[in-house]
Amino acid sequence: MSRFEIFFTILGMAAVTLLCRSFFLLPDRELPLPRWLEDCLRYAPAAALLAVVVPEIVMHDGQLVTTWRDAHVGGALAGLAVYALRRRLLATILGGTAAMLALRFGLGW
Repeated sequence: MSRFEIFFTILGMAAVTLLCRSFFLLPDRELPLPRWLEDCLRYAPAAALLAVVVPEIVMHDGQLVTTWRDAHVGGALAGLAVYALRRRLLATILGGTAAMLALRFGLGW
């Protein structure tokens, strides 16, 4: 690719990105959304978080975990238990992390 092509490729990508990101800023009034779409959008952050966290818990080196004797699974279960008891985000994170580290380094899982 020549410098000319690279320059216009970057310029085009910047224009497309700017257009996509400014789409919601251009109208002078709020865009009406159907009620069902607003309800669905409330769950988008949780769904995105699950999409990142769940594969880390159930997979290692591209393979599914086949046993309960795994530090990630134990830490996730401990974090779930702490959340059920305390309902505090920081306690959940600390409890799950502490359990995972104890299982990994203490028991060698």
